[in-house]
Amino acid sequence: MEIQYIERSTGAKCVEKVYGHRALSLLYGDGLFKGLFSALFLPLFAHIPLFSRVYGFLQKRSQSGKKIAPFIQTYGIDASEFASHDFRSFNDFFIRKLKPEARPIVKDPRVLAMPADGRYLVYPTFDRFVIKGQTFSLYEFLQSRADCSRYAEGSMAIVRLCPSDYHRFHFPCDGVPTKARLINGSLFSVNPMALRKRLSILAENKRMITEIDTDHFGTMLYIEIGATAVGTIRQTFLPARKVKKGEEKGYFEFGGSCIVLLFEKHRIVFDADLLRNTEQGLETRANFGESLGTAQM
Repeated sequence: MEIQYIERSTGAKCVEKVYGHRALSLLYGDGLFKGLFSALFLPLFAHIPLFSRVYGFLQKRSQSGKKIAPFIQTYGIDASEFASHDFRSFNDFFIRKLKPEARPIVKDPRVLAMPADGRYLVYPTFDRFVIKGQTFSLYEFLQSRADCSRYAEGSMAIVRLCPSDYHRFHFPCDGVPTKARLINGSLFSVNPMALRKRLSILAENKRMITEIDTDHFGTMLYIEIGATAVGTIRQTFLPARKVKKGEEKGYFEFGGSCIVLLFEKHRIVFDADLLRNTEQGLETRANFGESLGTAQM
């Protein structure tokens, strides 16, 4: 199954190179054999964290460093952006930092910056929590009646990070964040092959929720979601301290992963190209620091 997206910088429609495509196809693909394989093995990978822990451990061993050069070549990663090339393991490469000039940050305080490199979908309003024809339970996602009521008619941005992406994430605007709240859960893949079958994965996977009192966008929820082989979400910020747009918030260790931003009603107007592409069922691949939307007057 091809995964198509729009490359924001060029407007071109592209086909994603999927890391671990064969395994994903077996676990989330269609057909009788794949259905049986998925029924037998998917619960093991998703519900038992040992698999992700062992896989993550292997990526931290020095032998894993042999994969770095072939990976860079296969996925066309621009090594000139790296802040350092001193990687002791594949995980070191995966959580790499970039040179500040590699990701210029939109300066206007009323423009929300993209929090990470990734593929974006935006939803200006919820239609009874139905996204892509599937019901999405905001209460199950947030596990808070107060938050569910507060964001019920709000807006949502979903950011999917592939293994080839820069995996540090940042604050999209100025504000004061609370301590991140952990909700333990499964570790299903967040690849579109998986989400097309069951969007509820977003409300089942392990996630961390940070409330941010922003200067121009009301109270925003910033949610990191773990996925297969991503049992670890590292927070590097200090709670209850004023942060500036672009400051690092944390990083994901190895694997694909996801970020969700939730806004109260009438707080943000998403950029037109992101809206248009989402309406066509296509993600927009863009970089950290670019414009995501503007504060609603």
